Amino acid sequence: MGQLIQLIGAALILTAFVLAQIKRLEPSSAAYLTLNLLGGLILASVAAVDLDLGFLVLESVWAAVSAAGLVRLVQAGRQAAKATHQGKAE
Repeated sequence: MGQLIQLIGAALILTAFVLAQIKRLEPSSAAYLTLNLLGGLILASVAAVDLDLGFLVLESVWAAVSAAGLVRLVQAGRQAAKATHQGKAE
């Protein structure tokens, strides 16, 4: 079961990478960042259970950077919505 979980995590990250390389996803898109976040969290969890510190650091940073990108997207969306709402109110 552990190997299957690892393969799922790896598949999520690799799917995002391949789709970005063939120009089907933008690296700054929510879909790309979400795939990377989920894959990184899965693989970091496996690394933590296995006490594989190098892999844990790698995947934790991978997930954290993806999460930060998603937060930036959400904030930008909120600012855009606020600007649009203020523009209509004038």
